[in-house]
Amino acid sequence: MKERLYLFDTTLRDGAQMPGVDFTLPDKLRVTELLDSLGIDYIEAGYPGANPTDTSLFSEKRNTKAKFTAFGMTKRPGRSASNDPGLATVINAKAADAICLVAKSSAFQVKVALETTPEENLNSIRESVKAAKDTGREVLIDCEHFFDGYKEDSKFALSCAKAAYDSGARWVVLCDTNGGTLPHEVEEIVGEVVKLIPGTHVGIHAHNDTEQAVANSLAAVRAGARQIQGTLNGVGERCGNANLCSIIPTLLLKPEFSEKFETGVKDDALKNLARVSHTLDDMLNRAPDRHAPYVGEAAFTTKTGIHASAILKNPKTYEHVTPESVGNWRKLLVSEQSGKSNVLAELERIGIQVDKDDERVSRVLEAVKERESKGYSYEGADASFALLARRILGKVPQFFDVTQFDVNVEQRINAKGERVTVSMAVVKVTVGEEKLISAGEGNGPVNALDVALRKDLGKYQPLIKDLQLTDYRVRILDGGTGAVTRVLIESMDETGDRWTTIGVSPNIIDASFQALIDSITWKLLKSSAPV
Repeated sequence: MKERLYLFDTTLRDGAQMPGVDFTLPDKLRVTELLDSLGIDYIEAGYPGANPTDTSLFSEKRNTKAKFTAFGMTKRPGRSASNDPGLATVINAKAADAICLVAKSSAFQVKVALETTPEENLNSIRESVKAAKDTGREVLIDCEHFFDGYKEDSKFALSCAKAAYDSGARWVVLCDTNGGTLPHEVEEIVGEVVKLIPGTHVGIHAHNDTEQAVANSLAAVRAGARQIQGTLNGVGERCGNANLCSIIPTLLLKPEFSEKFETGVKDDALKNLARVSHTLDDMLNRAPDRHAPYVGEAAFTTKTGIHASAILKNPKTYEHVTPESVGNWRKLLVSEQSGKSNVLAELERIGIQVDKDDERVSRVLEAVKERESKGYSYEGADASFALLARRILGKVPQFFDVTQFDVNVEQRINAKGERVTVSMAVVKVTVGEEKLISAGEGNGPVNALDVALRKDLGKYQPLIKDLQLTDYRVRILDGGTGAVTRVLIESMDETGDRWTTIGVSPNIIDASFQALIDSITWKLLKSSAPV
């Protein structure tokens, strides 16, 4: 019987420490959905009380299969657990199924950072774990600076871990906080820890400062740890965290691990890994790493010549796993092939049933490749992909037609003597036989265009009244004044459904308009609007 390995994701907490990463509340909910769909066991979503976003996130119960986990700190020295406001906020978070508390496990850090005694630090661990456990939640302790602490004073580092376990912590997580420990050291030290604490209660939290975080995580598993903490795409402070997009497929596809262990991620969910990875990058408004293992565009790309010839005869020659297993596809740069299975899988995921031998599937694939060469990226624009596919398959009605639009931006002095910038848009729309003209003002040209477009769509107006644009992201794909611009728009309606659409153009207004049209069209399509 296989042993169970548990996956703990901290993209929304530790990953948010990365410069340039700033999750909104809708972002956090979207990432939670992505992680839950994969089969992650724990989602550490934030630090309630630390900022308004995280406090709001934990203010109500979240419906996840994963354990929705709140992060916090053990009580401060000199206070009781019942009289520590920070600890109380975390413990009282309504949405928390589990509580992860960080504690120092280095004698040096206890002395210098906390300015307290080793005995008081151990007492803080014991009292904090007990207080959290008394609420009925599962408790985890992140032993910060554990590996450096072990090298300095192994007895004290182990006493911190043992105090957490003896007080009732479900997981004692060993943290390589500065990312400087090497795999052979991790394996040796974790081996010592599991002599005192059962490996089924030991986890690993590795940072990537020596490009060893994935290797360190796997070394810890070999030594006996049974929980791995990490982030999607390895996001995190400094050089990042252990990359779950590399760890998960390694655990599932490499016999050394797959024959001994099982995780909550199943093969069908693994096929969505590349899409999840790229969706996060789109949300962060950054280009995906083309050379990322498993999920990168170049991971299964080969130039022509002897390598390509060998792959055509036997893909295993240069592919250590099948690209389809992780939701990626093979690319031979002169004679691109494969990818068809990915299109079929995505069509099935969005509810479009089509025979695998239907020639139109190849047309969808070619359309995606042709448009992506121009800057489109459909991994994070599900609704636009669905519309593209349905149009090729002949399944999208022409609800309305925008025959003309005009956008003006004016700066002027208002009645209060203030200098203001005002945008106005005029849109001409044909709905059936009806011709409509609408105007709208906004705090920017895109907002004005959105207001005008949705002001009057004739018979469809009741169906779009609950449509909201919840996010708008722009990325410049090429430098210079003639740069190509990619716009992603996230929308939602009162049902709670969310969808993302995309537009690409050298003109930011045109790119935005494409995404707006797709958003409204998708809303009408999913509402079964009559033609």
